[in-house]
Amino acid sequence: MKREEIVQKLSSAYQSYNSYVKDLTGDEFEYAPDGKWSAGQQTEHLIKSTKPLLNGLGFPKFVLKSKFGKANRPSRSYEQVVDRYKEKLEQGGKATSPYVPGKVPAAVQEKLCTELTDIIEKMGKKIEKWSEEQLDEFILPHPLLGKITVREMLYFTTHHAAHHQLLIKLYLKGV
Repeated sequence: MKREEIVQKLSSAYQSYNSYVKDLTGDEFEYAPDGKWSAGQQTEHLIKSTKPLLNGLGFPKFVLKSKFGKANRPSRSYEQVVDRYKEKLEQGGKATSPYVPGKVPAAVQEKLCTELTDIIEKMGKKIEKWSEEQLDEFILPHPLLGKITVREMLYFTTHHAAHHQLLIKLYLKGV
């Protein structure tokens, strides 16, 4: 997937997520089955997980290289990244503490959706400053997937919105 398509798919995934979450009632936004996250918490989790990437995309490349190294393999495809993520979840992988949300009241529903939209728009602008080669050359740490290329991180981030949107739908259906 080329850079422009990544930006488009990322934007589309989060627009879809936000559109769905904005249409939830306050009760739906706060509803969480036992041991699961509410739609509000899912949204806060997405914010907590996209902010570090937004920041990382803005760092000078030499800082990323010195801190995390460079890729020693080609980037995986979108499908391979998604499959690897699902595999990690099936093995019991869960969000690590910096990405775990607190209690999220319905009163912040609109604010969180706006914040998430803003992060993704800014991310799109930062991605445009990366070359195709750089997306495959530089790596970033992912709590479950380990060190992955920037391109793979963007694939993951795109899938992440759809993953959490599906969870909310399933929870609200009682699945």
